[in-house]
Amino acid sequence: MLRIALFLACILFTANGLLITFAVANEPAAPVSRTLVVGIYQNPPKVSVSADGMPTGIFGDLLKHVALQQNWQLKPVSCDWAYCLELLASGDIDILPDVAFSPQRAQDMSFHQTPVLYSWSRLYSLPEYNISELAELAGLRIAVLLNSSQYHFLHNYSQQQQLDIELLEVKSLQAAFNLVAAGGADIAVANHLFGDNRAAEFQLQANPLRFNPVELFYATAKDRNLQVLSRIDDALQQWQADPQSYYFQTINRWSQPGFSNQNDISALLIWAILSSVLLLLSAAALLWYQRRSNRQLGELQLSQDRLTTILNSVDAHIYIKDTRSRYQYVNHKVAQLFGRSPEQIIGHTDSLFFDAKTVSQLQVNDQRVLKCGERIVEEEINAMADGSGEHVYLSVKLPLRHANGEIYALCGISTDVTAHKQNQEAIHQLAFYDALTSLPNRRLLLERLEQAFSLAGRMPCQGAVLFIDLDHFKDLNDTLGHAVGDELLSQVARRLGDQLRKSDTLARFGGDEFVVLLAELQPRPDLAGQRVELLAMKLMDILSQPFQLAERSYSISASIGIAMFSDANNVDELLQRADLAMYDAKDRGRNRYSFYNSNLQAKALARSALQTGLRQALSQKQFSLHFQPQYHSDGQVLGAEVLLRWFDEELGPVSPAEFIPLAEDSGLILPIGAWVLQQSCRQLADWQHDPIKADWHLAVNLSVRQLHDPQFVQLVRDTLQQTGARPEKLVLELTETQLLEDIEAVIVKMQQLGELGVRFSLDDFGTGYSSLSYLKRLPLNQLKIDGSFVRDLLDDPSDAAIIRTILALGNSLELAVIAEGVETKQQYQALRKLGCQQFQGYLLGRPAPVEQLSTALQTPGQ
Repeated sequence: MLRIALFLACILFTANGLLITFAVANEPAAPVSRTLVVGIYQNPPKVSVSADGMPTGIFGDLLKHVALQQNWQLKPVSCDWAYCLELLASGDIDILPDVAFSPQRAQDMSFHQTPVLYSWSRLYSLPEYNISELAELAGLRIAVLLNSSQYHFLHNYSQQQQLDIELLEVKSLQAAFNLVAAGGADIAVANHLFGDNRAAEFQLQANPLRFNPVELFYATAKDRNLQVLSRIDDALQQWQADPQSYYFQTINRWSQPGFSNQNDISALLIWAILSSVLLLLSAAALLWYQRRSNRQLGELQLSQDRLTTILNSVDAHIYIKDTRSRYQYVNHKVAQLFGRSPEQIIGHTDSLFFDAKTVSQLQVNDQRVLKCGERIVEEEINAMADGSGEHVYLSVKLPLRHANGEIYALCGISTDVTAHKQNQEAIHQLAFYDALTSLPNRRLLLERLEQAFSLAGRMPCQGAVLFIDLDHFKDLNDTLGHAVGDELLSQVARRLGDQLRKSDTLARFGGDEFVVLLAELQPRPDLAGQRVELLAMKLMDILSQPFQLAERSYSISASIGIAMFSDANNVDELLQRADLAMYDAKDRGRNRYSFYNSNLQAKALARSALQTGLRQALSQKQFSLHFQPQYHSDGQVLGAEVLLRWFDEELGPVSPAEFIPLAEDSGLILPIGAWVLQQSCRQLADWQHDPIKADWHLAVNLSVRQLHDPQFVQLVRDTLQQTGARPEKLVLELTETQLLEDIEAVIVKMQQLGELGVRFSLDDFGTGYSSLSYLKRLPLNQLKIDGSFVRDLLDDPSDAAIIRTILALGNSLELAVIAEGVETKQQYQALRKLGCQQFQGYLLGRPAPVEQLSTALQTPGQ
């Protein structure tokens, strides 16, 4: 932790003897260097005059705080709004707080860059009025502040719309409210801060209409007091970047009733003052004794030696400079920093030791002490002349004076706080930023989202959240490694950031998820939605361009879910709905964006109900197996494919197309798959005792999760052993897409099961990647022609060519080939002509429970 000594001693040797001066680092600042005339008009809580005649309110307190830092003497001038504007234009006042910016005013006034506040206007009236549109003001008497932004807005609006609005000019907002309360006007116009705070006093109520949003500033006459505005701007930028700053404390204070401006004096400050007094008394005593008797000179010399020893032992740089900024004294720490002896430093200026930029800044601070008599505490960033490094110092500098008050030197004490600053920055970085991408993390995103959402509730503006998830990112991590995956995430972060405004927030939400926060969009939903949609399209396009990873090109896509602020009641709900929209984009094929709508919520609730029912289905024995027979062309039944069915008492029969993907996502496919495998093996064991069915096989479909489960081989081995089923009658069906993920591990598992006698069939062959390089390595026994080729066989010559190729491939690799989805005699006959020998489909038998299997059998071709 940064620890700055309460005091340090500064030494100056003079012809009259030894002068010892003590300084306190946190003494009050020197007398102010300039007077600033401030125009004050009554507009609480933004600005008003306090009982002591000084400015108060939000603008007043902030200005007083800046004045204290900059050593300005504030001289308030109380005036009504119109008169304040005249005084500012004539130069009789230097600065006017609480001025709404407009291009017209910018022609006559100068403003700083960072707004102090945002405000808008409202209408206040007796309860008989309830104005929700400006057009309703026609025929009414409107009390409005003369030369205010509201006056100009309503005047221009009435002329453009040709509305008969009577504008009654008043000199203060209170006068406007008095006029309405007395019946002299129908409506009073005021900024919402004043109006909402004071309306009840006049028995007035706020109307629903809000209009004329403005940014509020301090203003000066054109091109005058620009340095003052610059200092104010610096303070605002620093404050608004820190939620704990004086700026936010002031805003909170003026939003709480009964606040007192009394501040407690900290115990540390009291202790510092007392210690300072004691030290000054000690110095005075030493001087008194020196003048009283020369006989004590030796003792003083001894005291000097001791003091020098102390100063050389302090972990701070202590020095004295004369009025020409030449070093007159340095302690051991300064000599060590410069790499020279004190004798080689005395008489030289900073230009010998620091670079030009550092020297310039040091001279500015030194002159404030030597010329203006200020006592300053500043952070100084110093770089050595030889370029050896840059360090941050907390420097305390104060003037040394003769008895007549003349300044003859400055005493400085500088402590190196570089490590502390770096630690602070590192802690802040770790707390609020992602270590990999340096983007804001979830915590900082939620803070900014709360602020933006709250602002949108107070101002007429929209906002949006874009939830971005990279498609198939896990595949890249698993195939190329996590280091390459991290590099991709870093490149994605840079690409996304390049497409956003400075006011937007891009955060890494976790894993491969990013969130974009768009604040202060157009209040019209259609325009705001259009802006968000264009950005989503741009982000998808930029992410679709190849990335260079590990000396190779890699392409990826993203799914984006979008939720507008108006879609939710709070931040948690907003993120949840953006997440729902993102999953909708994935469900619709990935590489697309989707806006949230109420149907997605209903879909999510239905999915949740389905998942709840799925968890209970096993324990409540709601699953059953159906079997679809498979035939040889000679009419012999070869076996059947096992198909899972689910009947829920509340939901009724549920399609496998609905519950299988859900089981995959939730992990329930593992226990369900184990049950299917066990029931299938039991059925095989039962058929072993039936002379007709003893040679039948059963084809069981595998899921991706089952195939990659480390315990899967052992599960199959144990199930065969427990049921007594013959392994060669069990056929496990895989799809081509399942083989793409970690194919080496898949091959090992297939070989282990093949050693037991289990056979494998490649399902939906021809619809995936169909790579011969892996096909020849797989221990397969069968290829299965997908039903999509069979369906259009008679109409599309390409499908016939594909089937002919698959049959030839199977023949060359000595693999059996079976066609599924055979529904007509014509399809069956065409397949036979092409050389197909095995068939499955509705023409030959529909899926049925095992007890109905015999009656469902057909004779091929009949």
